[in-house]
This record gives sequence, C-alpha cells and structure tokens, in this order.
Amino acid sequence: MSRCMSRTKGVSSFKGGHQSKAKTYSAKSDQTREREPDKPSSIMEEEIGSGTPKTTIIVGAGSRGHGYPYYAVVFPKQLKVVGVCEPRDHHRQHEVKQHNIPPENVFKDWKEAAEREKFADSVIICTPDRLHKDPAIAFAKKGYHILLEKPMAVTEADCKEIVATVKENNVILAVCHVMRYMSWVKKVKEIIDSGVIGDVVNINHTEPVGFWHFAHSYVRGNWHVEADSSFSLLAKCCHDVDLISYWMRGKPCQRVSSFGNLSHFHKGDKPEGAAYRCLDCPVSIENNCPYSAKKIYLDRVKQGHRGWPTSVLCDIVDIENVTDALRKGPYGKCVYDTDNDVMSHQVVNMQFEGGATATLQMVAFTKKLCAREVKIYGTKGEITVNDGELPPIKVFNFLTHKTDSFDPEDEMAPLPLMGHGGADYQAIKAFVTALHDQDSKVIETGPDDTLASHILCFAAERARKENRVLNRNSQGEFE
Repeated sequence: MSRCMSRTKGVSSFKGGHQSKAKTYSAKSDQTREREPDKPSSIMEEEIGSGTPKTTIIVGAGSRGHGYPYYAVVFPKQLKVVGVCEPRDHHRQHEVKQHNIPPENVFKDWKEAAEREKFADSVIICTPDRLHKDPAIAFAKKGYHILLEKPMAVTEADCKEIVATVKENNVILAVCHVMRYMSWVKKVKEIIDSGVIGDVVNINHTEPVGFWHFAHSYVRGNWHVEADSSFSLLAKCCHDVDLISYWMRGKPCQRVSSFGNLSHFHKGDKPEGAAYRCLDCPVSIENNCPYSAKKIYLDRVKQGHRGWPTSVLCDIVDIENVTDALRKGPYGKCVYDTDNDVMSHQVVNMQFEGGATATLQMVAFTKKLCAREVKIYGTKGEITVNDGELPPIKVFNFLTHKTDSFDPEDEMAPLPLMGHGGADYQAIKAFVTALHDQDSKVIETGPDDTLASHILCFAAERARKENRVLNRNSQGEFE
C-alpha cells in the first residue's frame, strides 16, 4: 500500500468541533529506522485485556508491516510480537531486534511459519498486494486471527475465497481500510446519521493523489504495472469506494460505470534530449521537471529527511545510498521512460439502491497529497469536507441558512502509528481489542463490508475496460 500522511485530529461531539494541535508521541529515529520506544502516559494507557498480551506474527516487514506491530512496543501488556516472516535481511533483523523475537520464530518465507504448529494468536499480513491471498488462506486454516493490509486481494475470486475461509475457520479478519477510523470520516458519518442533512442524494468524492506521490508509487514504484500489483483504482482508491459505501448507510450499489486514462507519463511526452535517468538529464531539462528524482529524493535527503518516500529506496538513507539507488534502481528512471500502465486519473459513477448517486474521482496531478475533498448533498442540507484544512467539515442547513463548522480532535497516538492522521493506530488498536474480547464488533471493516466495497472496485474497473454500465443482479453480482 502506498503511504499518505494527513493532518491529525479525532472524535468530538456533534454539537461542535474545535481546533487543536495534532497529538502524538515522539519517537527518535535514525537513518536505519531504529526507534526509541514511546512512553505511554496515563492518557494513553488503554484498558484492553487482562494484562497478558495477545501474540502475533509479522508477515511482510515493509513500511506497513513495520508500523502496525509497533503497537506492541508501546503497549507490551496488550500485544507481543513473537515471529517475523520477511525475505529481506535488513528488514527482518530490524523486527527481530525491536521485538526480541527468538531465532526459531524468524523466517525468510511465510510458508515455513504456516507449516509449523500454531504458535501465536494472530498474524499481521503486509506482503505486496499480489501476495496477500495465499498467506491469508494458509494462516486462517491454522486458526490465526488476521490483520490484513488492503487491498484484501487483487481478484474478486481471491477476495471471496479469503472471506469464505475465515468464516469457515471462525477467525477474526480485519482489513486495513484505515480511513474509516479517521476522525473527520467518523464525524461525517455521525452528521449523516443525525438526519440534519436529510436523505443523502449525491456524494462527490475526490482523491487527490499528489503529483510527486503518483510518480513515486505508480510510475516508478511498486504499483506501476497492474500485472505485478493491481490496478490503481484498487490500490489507491479502495479506501474511497469503501467510504462512499459507508456514508450510503448500507445501501448497495446497483449500477456502475467508469472512465480513465494514463496521461502524461509515457514516451510521447518525454522532452527532447531528456536522459533515461534523472541523474544524467541535462540541467536545463531537469530543472524544469517537477517529477525529477533529484527533486523528489535527493533534495529531501539534503534537507535531513530520512522517512518516506526516501526510505523506500534503500535500507540506510543517506546521500551516497540514495544516489546509488537513483543510479541503479527504478526510482531514478525518467517518468516518461518506464513501463507503467496504470491509470493516472479515473472517474467512477455509481447509483445506489433508492436512487442516490455518487462520483469518485482519482487524480494524479494535484498539489494536495491524499487530502480528500468531499461534497455530500442531502435533502435538507449539504456537507463540505476539505481534509487537511481547518476546519475540515462544514455543514450548510437549508432550513436555517446557517453553516456550522466541525474540527474533530484525534486521540493521542504513537508517532510511528500516525499514518493516515492516526487512523493506523486506531485500526491496530481495534484489532488488538477484538483479540482480547474475542469479538469483532469494534472492527470497522471486517470480511463482509470489505468484500462488498472490493467487489464494487472490481466492477468499476471492468466497466472501464469494457466501456459499459454494469448492473447488480439479484445474486449481488455485477453483469
């Protein structure tokens, strides 16, 4: 999953919001990702479990697989990491050191762990998109509860198989549609449920990916070729399809169409004289390219930035290693000279049961980075959301002609779990709570909701490729 950061805020009453600063715990980090454990205060002390931690295994220790398990560092009485499966030596050994994992529970291949007798309560699966299904199935059959990075899988059939398997084996499945845990998302749902804007008749939702973020993840990065990962709507916007369904309050989508294109990032738009790699590009051309790898990566390192996106390029982030990565690896290629094939912008049109409509727009070419823009139109009022702005939510009431503003405040969260405005922390906390309570009711996106929104994603992409409207039949399938 590509990574977006957002302003941090959290839960407030419907009667009004207020402005407050983001609340985090700091954690020292150096260029090798080493961190000093956060010290939870009384505010952060959670009453979860009896004091005996539930255990988990990390399956895939990349950015996401490093982040979620950090919960165990801050709350050792709630969660303990007892195993790791990761093919890359540096990432694997980092988790071994951070969680003091015994040698017998350290694996290069997850299959080795799955073949063992069950030795933990759960697994946290953060492998690449196309490698989600097999470990999810294998560990579910062994009785492990599962926290699974989104997307659930990259085909509809695989998603259905995962859901069927977790149900057959009575295990908890939480899929990381973390945006449902964001404070502004929950506040919007609360406002809709209150009835103040009447019945929702239309949602207009924009996901501004960010011009350099798209170049990083979808032109040069792990998600640039559909056959190796997934189509960009699923990889980037299954969050957003899920949110639209969430705000439609359980009404199923009945019809869907979609249009999109891969614009600009192809050989036809490559400036004359530009080199294959940014490091070799003439200064006159590189200086005028907003997608230059030198600007996106080297300039950040020179300014002291050691986190994402530069941390993706190499294990130890410094000028020498980043330069070497740009010289040899995919992130140093000219954006007009890669083999990328995923959509740079796409629109999805949906009609839900009862007639309500929605439009989702994914756009690569934006200043904003994953800060959603939403308009929700109801029969008695409308909601405007500008994530990242203060206040983020405004509600206009047709009866009073007044506009109320809301700025919900987030709970505190450890810095390594501040991704998606602290929603990463809320997602893993809900999963740990479910483990202790043996009850999945606290999980926002379990198997059924996740499957429904994923099926809608697959239908939208199929509608785009087949250039037609798909309709939902009586069995819930789109045809």
